[in-house]
Amino acid sequence: MNSTKPVIIVHGGAKTISPDKAAANHAGCVAAVEAGWKVLRARGSAAAAVEAAICVLESDPTFNAGFGSTLNSDGEVEVDAAIMEGANLGWGAVAAIQGVRHPISAARTIMEEKPRLLVARSGERFALEHGLEMCPKNELINEEQYQEWKEEAEVLDRPNTVGCVALDSNGNLVAGTSTGGVSGQPQGRVGDSALVGSGLYADNTMGACSTTGDGESIVPVVLAKTAVDALGAGTHPDEAAQQAIKMLVSRVEGEAGCILLDREGRIGWAYNSQDMAVAYMSEDLQQPLSFTYKE
Repeated sequence: MNSTKPVIIVHGGAKTISPDKAAANHAGCVAAVEAGWKVLRARGSAAAAVEAAICVLESDPTFNAGFGSTLNSDGEVEVDAAIMEGANLGWGAVAAIQGVRHPISAARTIMEEKPRLLVARSGERFALEHGLEMCPKNELINEEQYQEWKEEAEVLDRPNTVGCVALDSNGNLVAGTSTGGVSGQPQGRVGDSALVGSGLYADNTMGACSTTGDGESIVPVVLAKTAVDALGAGTHPDEAAQQAIKMLVSRVEGEAGCILLDREGRIGWAYNSQDMAVAYMSEDLQQPLSFTYKE
């Protein structure tokens, strides 16, 4: 059996990136890609690579996930995450959980045990019982986000989701997402990131996608599944991503972006926000390429 050339792509969110945050967005996405690529280069699984990459983004206050998460209406951090693998359509997700350092790890552990979505206390209890890294919920509050919440400031440089898609040497595709939601959101609000078909989708026969943007706009158009279905029709990932975003714009209001890999490892992404932080790596490259906008 011939092995597949591994590929990984990450996004740090569709958003407006202020000039003083551009370098941090580049550096964070490259660090995430490098963490995932290290796994793939050692012939590790796409699931392990996606988890490793997103854990880096969840630890970086530049991004709205984990430690960089926005605060809800109660001044607390509640996070969502999900992961899906394309071989058997396995998936796992958590939503509105607190005090879990890496929600993507909780999602992956759920996927490997039994596909389901666990919310709030059930997700937190699952993470604790499975030995995942916990912390006092206040430790996930970033000072910058706290000040913005306290002052009710308009947040510009703050995406709704981070994500990753990877193809491993066995030809398996995996997509993952993680988010801190929307600044000032009602306690318990869940967007697209934890929802299979909207925030992510993976199917080895077609491709895989992770989305970012306004959850309430992404959910009704099932953005990730829409993009992957276009791959299934033979569309190049770049065109499939563009088609999916155009479809969203034609039906609802809102900003969104998506990253795609098809089963051959071809890369694509598109967005209708001002900017989108993206980085990717493959065997054809000497080092990761990173972008904050696409010409």
